[in-house]
Amino acid sequence: MKLADILKNVECEFLKGSGDVEITDLVYDSRKVKEGSVFVCLKGYNVDAHKFAKNAVASGAAAIILSDPLELDCPAVVKVQDTRSALAEISANYYGHPARELISIAVTGTKGKTTTAAMIRSILESAGIKTGTIGTLGIIIGDNVYKTDNTTPESLIIQYYLRKMVDEGCKAFVVEASSLGLKWHRTDAIEFDYGIFTNFSNDHIGDSEHATMEEYLACKKILFKKCKLGLINKDSQVYNDIIADATCDIETFGFDPTCDVYASNGELTRRPGFLGVTFDINGYENYTVNAGVPGKFNIYNALAAISVCRHCGANKEAICKGLETVKVKGRVEPVQVSDRFTLLIDYAHNALSMENVLTTLRLYNPHRIVTMFGAGGNRPKIRRYEMGETSGKLSDLSVITEDNSRFEEVTDIINDIKVGIDKTNGKYVVVPNRKDAIRYCIENAEDGDIIVLAGKGHEDYQEIKGVKYHMDERELISEILAELS
Repeated sequence: MKLADILKNVECEFLKGSGDVEITDLVYDSRKVKEGSVFVCLKGYNVDAHKFAKNAVASGAAAIILSDPLELDCPAVVKVQDTRSALAEISANYYGHPARELISIAVTGTKGKTTTAAMIRSILESAGIKTGTIGTLGIIIGDNVYKTDNTTPESLIIQYYLRKMVDEGCKAFVVEASSLGLKWHRTDAIEFDYGIFTNFSNDHIGDSEHATMEEYLACKKILFKKCKLGLINKDSQVYNDIIADATCDIETFGFDPTCDVYASNGELTRRPGFLGVTFDINGYENYTVNAGVPGKFNIYNALAAISVCRHCGANKEAICKGLETVKVKGRVEPVQVSDRFTLLIDYAHNALSMENVLTTLRLYNPHRIVTMFGAGGNRPKIRRYEMGETSGKLSDLSVITEDNSRFEEVTDIINDIKVGIDKTNGKYVVVPNRKDAIRYCIENAEDGDIIVLAGKGHEDYQEIKGVKYHMDERELISEILAELS
């Protein structure tokens, strides 16, 4: 491939060389440069890759793409205004614009992105439309999960896996478009068929994220200048702000009867093996659906999924099946152990997320809520106090155990958790080993209990003394059940 091929539609200036240079690879990590690579100098919050440009040349780079001029002994040096924006277009050119071969869906909002993406995938695959997802849980194609560092990965990674999705027979993809992903141009060069807005609340404000709530909201709004149809939660307090500058067509969902798709008669539903919500869908059609995720707030996520999937060829049967069978790994994820009680795995690893989960589960009127949790090492102690106090107030029984202890002793972390829980009248036991703690929960479960294994969620490792050891709670549960049988 020629350098000129990947620079198509990119405003640039050749400081050295020409577009006739032959290239073999495209990278933004100087450690991955090999003979013939194009190295793109990205500027991050902590690191400016321009400082590694000479290393890239020494490793055989055929071209350097930069925004700050440098004297480099390289066959080609290309200046662009913004290397992140350029990388998105260059990556799409390099991989042949795979998004154009797929139904493309992006989901943005403070909460609900992961659940909504999982619902969309479940519905579309129930309709026979193989769908890949990119987000918090990694990149999922079929049964394979590829880990990523960010909810919305760098544009080069997105384009690489979109090409992989096409090659493996996918017909659609869903990406969680975080505010930072939009801000840092990671989804640029994709004109999405559908953009979804879930909700907006106070989050991600800080030096390395967004300076103000206004900037945070402005980054969310970017999506609706980069999609053909926007599907917006009309009940959101920022609805008018979201649509104000949108250049796409707009459809709405919510509980408001003026929405294009709206819900009514929402109820919590619990039966053996199922914890979720039931509601009536109104608007373009009228029928009842059961969504297999707990909490009435998940009706909004289901509405978002229904709103987009009806445009993608999913009929009533596929929508109903997809929502009833959906599982979101590590998000109040049910694991079938017994019809006598419900066992859930959840990522809640701070007091606020724990409060949200336990408050939601209390609405299902369980016999008891049993919460097993630990806390991360080398993190502020106040988090442990708060988690202990929250579980003590909202659980009938807390089982305190280990999490990612990192470089601290498990017993020290547990003692900090006890400081918080001792402020309450909550009952608790201490079982330091996590597998033993899960076994304790299962062996001592009572009819009608809801047991929450909190903290690990989708993670499949445990970090101890700087080493990450494989540990998946689903596997631990299987081992325990085999041992008990």
